[in-house]
Amino acid sequence: MENSAAYLLPHLGAGRSVLDIGCGPGTITLDFAARVAPAPVLGIDVAPAAIEAAEAERDRQGTTNAEFRTADLYALDIDDDTFDIVHAHQVLQHLADPVGALREMRRVCRPGGIVAARDSDYEAMTWYPTVPAMRAWLRMYDKVARANDGEPNAGRFLLAWAHAAGFTDVQPGASTWCYATPEDRSWWGELWADRITESAIATQAVQIGAATEAELHEMADAWRNWTTEPDAWFAVLHGEILCRG
Repeated sequence: MENSAAYLLPHLGAGRSVLDIGCGPGTITLDFAARVAPAPVLGIDVAPAAIEAAEAERDRQGTTNAEFRTADLYALDIDDDTFDIVHAHQVLQHLADPVGALREMRRVCRPGGIVAARDSDYEAMTWYPTVPAMRAWLRMYDKVARANDGEPNAGRFLLAWAHAAGFTDVQPGASTWCYATPEDRSWWGELWADRITESAIATQAVQIGAATEAELHEMADAWRNWTTEPDAWFAVLHGEILCRG
């Protein structure tokens, strides 16, 4: 959690209930549960497979104050003013209506509570050495994200979106991920090499003409070659917001 929600840690404590939006396999959610126990923590995601994975990990850990379920972020089946903290990590960038999502997050947050969001900014990502095929990867990803009505540079818009959602007290910030050790480079590079050849990103990129299959494999090879460079370095910029009111 220190890697992904450090900006929120000072506001977490025993007894503070949490709603984790777009929880995926529940990694961050279960860390929240350990910090706020015995308060309840609810993780939601649109993907049933993610919820199944989260429930399995919860049961493996023996966590008793975490619940997971599928849900529609735009129409949560949750009463007004329910949670002390409503959190979304790398979620708003994928949404066609991030302002509407923030309004719904605000609705289910108690007065005096916190709505927190963190999203990356793809255009602000930078790396060394400069590899043409990795630049092509960034252009391809941008096209795919926008074809899905997402905003890949969401980090820079979080403050504006929060204001548009009606928040009057917003603490904006930024933080980074840096991949420069051999272990970190290997994990990050292999992650993207697999995503652009074996995931829905690859399928859609070809369908919309953002890249050919051959070009996707060239990008994947570039990512893997980049991981072997002893001086290779990659930085990811994130925008962050803590919203009240």
